[in-house]
Amino acid sequence: MATEQTATDYIKHHLQNMTFGQHPDGSWGLAHSYEEAASMSYAIHVDTLFWSLSLGILFLWLFRRVAKKAHAGVPGGMQNFVEWVVEFVDSSVKGSFTATNRLVAPMALTIFMWVFLMNFMDLIAVDLIPWIVGQTASLTTGIDPHHVFQKVVPSTDPNATFGMAVAVFILMLYYSVKVKGLGGFIGELTLHPFSSKNMLLQAIFIPFNFLLEFVSLIAKPVSLSLRLYGNLYAGEMIFILIALMFGLAAEGTVGGWLAAVVAFFLQLGWAIFHILIITLQAFIFMTLAIVYMDMAHQVPEEH
Repeated sequence: MATEQTATDYIKHHLQNMTFGQHPDGSWGLAHSYEEAASMSYAIHVDTLFWSLSLGILFLWLFRRVAKKAHAGVPGGMQNFVEWVVEFVDSSVKGSFTATNRLVAPMALTIFMWVFLMNFMDLIAVDLIPWIVGQTASLTTGIDPHHVFQKVVPSTDPNATFGMAVAVFILMLYYSVKVKGLGGFIGELTLHPFSSKNMLLQAIFIPFNFLLEFVSLIAKPVSLSLRLYGNLYAGEMIFILIALMFGLAAEGTVGGWLAAVVAFFLQLGWAIFHILIITLQAFIFMTLAIVYMDMAHQVPEEH
């Protein structure tokens, strides 16, 4: 029973974000337990913000550095990689976006690389960075490392995935109104899919059309965010469960060491397969964002 409780605590510790917020007594600070984090009325996930912003800055710095040093001769490995990514994103935009908007390609490139880098953090040993952060906090502040939380994969936090999806959704709404006009956008929500030349019948169809179209509209950012979150959260959970098997080696038994060896090969195999998942999820997020922007630029005659 003790072992089960320890395993449960291990899993809960890895799934808990470093949370800063307002405690029930009105004071502000970091949560040092799951209960403290849940009791906060206003809170932010410090680790999600730190890693997502850091990876975004890394992307901008890396691509800017390569662009400044790019030359017409034989390119180096990093220039080859950046050029391949840019060409790949550019071909994706040309294949999915039929209108003209100079914002879409940079947006698609940013989404693909940013999501990919956030997902890539899932390939780092699950205990490495949390252990470093916990030991650093313990040495500098005396806090028990078990009370220091650190999630390094921002895309396993629904706040991050919903934030990105909402940003795409806002752009979609903006260009829908800009291209079609407010009347055209409202008509798109109320005059389809059921329509009639009879004015009275058309008026009856309006609430039904609005309900169907509104649900379809809201489903776009929800599905966009939950798809990324669900896949990465499941991947992270598998890494955590495999990491639990390594702990059996501490028992010093033959069975424990055997479990650790099996865990090593499981982790290696899942990491190799997970490379496909993190890349595919970044591609899907980018592609859907392009498609949604294309839908926003379609004039009523194209429906």
